[in-house]
Amino acid sequence: MRHIVYAMDISTLFAQLQGKCLQLLNQPQPLDRNLRSICRLLQENVPHYDWVGIYWALYGESPELVLGPYAGAPTEHTRIAFGQGICGQAAERQATFVVQDVAAEQNYLSCSLLVKSEIVVPILQGGKVIGELDIDSHTPAPFMEEDRGLLEWLAAEIASRTQGLPLGLQE
Repeated sequence: MRHIVYAMDISTLFAQLQGKCLQLLNQPQPLDRNLRSICRLLQENVPHYDWVGIYWALYGESPELVLGPYAGAPTEHTRIAFGQGICGQAAERQATFVVQDVAAEQNYLSCSLLVKSEIVVPILQGGKVIGELDIDSHTPAPFMEEDRGLLEWLAAEIASRTQGLPLGLQE
């Protein structure tokens, strides 16, 4: 794992980010706008979060993920089938995936040659995936339990603020 330098202790940083995320989630603006701000907040404040995005689940003939708000370079992966790539696997299995070395994954969808690692956290509501948080890092093996804890907390907070599937992505 590469040593990452933080301006403060990681626990302190993540506690501050949780507070800021709550403030943004509680803003009266549309949820999509607040989530875009949260993506930007995380991408700008966590040194190893180079791309932060949210995919929403679309249930039709074949379940897929549709890109929602994000911060970072544009991606060609705007729709991902359940089971395809790390994002699709996390949705299909309803489980957090931490991939410290994307080059070692056979089912990895490459967004950029710069991406070295990825963490994907499903947003679950009523036992169903309604979306997921996706973080790409240009740093090899940067993700720790603190990252997982922060992102799983955030996924639960997002789920608690949505009624059914967001953005009209209905069955």
